[in-house]
Amino acid sequence: MKLAIVTETFPPEINGVAMTFGVISAELGRRGHSVAIYRPWRRDLPDPRTTPFYRQIPMPGLPIPGYPLLRMGLPAGRRLRDTWSRDRPDLVHVATEGPLGLSAIHAARRLGIPVTSSFHTNFHAYTSHYKVSPFRGLALRWLRYVHNLTRRTFAPTPDLCSELEGMGFRDLAVLSRGVDTRQFHPERRSAALRAEWKVGPDDPVVIHVGRMAAEKNYPQLFRVYDAMKRANPACRFVLAGEGPLKRSLMREHPDCIFAGFFSRDEIGRYYASADIYIHASLTETFGNVLTEAMASGLAVAGYDYAAARIFVRDGESGLVAPSDQPDALVAAGVRLACDPTLRARLRTAGREAVERQSWETVIARFEADLEDAAGLPRPPAHTAPAPATA
Repeated sequence: MKLAIVTETFPPEINGVAMTFGVISAELGRRGHSVAIYRPWRRDLPDPRTTPFYRQIPMPGLPIPGYPLLRMGLPAGRRLRDTWSRDRPDLVHVATEGPLGLSAIHAARRLGIPVTSSFHTNFHAYTSHYKVSPFRGLALRWLRYVHNLTRRTFAPTPDLCSELEGMGFRDLAVLSRGVDTRQFHPERRSAALRAEWKVGPDDPVVIHVGRMAAEKNYPQLFRVYDAMKRANPACRFVLAGEGPLKRSLMREHPDCIFAGFFSRDEIGRYYASADIYIHASLTETFGNVLTEAMASGLAVAGYDYAAARIFVRDGESGLVAPSDQPDALVAAGVRLACDPTLRARLRTAGREAVERQSWETVIARFEADLEDAAGLPRPPAHTAPAPATA
């Protein structure tokens, strides 16, 4: 299959969409497909020789305000039509709903090329966090319009597919998320790193990994942490990531460790060197950080939706709280802070719960769905390739 993937975020950027499509693109290329990535240009695009399983076509873009490491793609319909008229893909997959993605959908439809899309981000839910709630309906109409132009929209969980269907989205399918259980592994725990954090071998370290932005529910996260600290003063809190809130969070919480921005490989060492992961966000479509934390051997607590609903059995592989009960998440954090026996049990069971969620399995299903959407026959069964890695 000749596949064009259009996305406004891709490695070396670090976020859920970039990570997901970096892995998917490499694995589809490894499986013998011709994969071209259309993404906004940036100065640090990797040498093509380091990405042998796909090629990248830089497109016009602008920096996103507040996120200097990310870029927004600009409309490029004429350029895409010219390119695809000369080198026609079997299918175009649009991973983001911005101006570049919409222009790609229109270009593909005009040329009669099958086009699919992915729903990764609850932009309509972000409006309340940025004090623009009146625009929620407008954002939802935009998302629905963009996705309903495509043959199939992929969302990360069955629950989200059902929710989107209820809001008028059509032709939905699941594209789940895998986890690299080699990159995220308890054996990557580092005594040297814990020494840098000035914690003893038995002191509970709570880590948070992600974009420091309003939609991540930091007030609730620190409410949980404050309760954990009162219950067990030995708790230490580490945050890894960047974002517009970082500077203010550092001022408000000088007792916390703000570790900064790390590569996918290095962040695995940070996860494994901690003990507890609290997932307070309520706007995720999946929540890769939760499964990465579980694979790294952390005891986790989060709200009962998205990845937690799929992988966490309350009291067995982690702790979950109803999404409308923030006090229950506080109580779960306190339990983890005070009960080392519970932490040890959940750390082992959490790892076991995600070990079968390989990227190879996830991508094999996505591959079949894309070939179906493109109207292509399935090839004969072949020897399974090496598992994908992030």
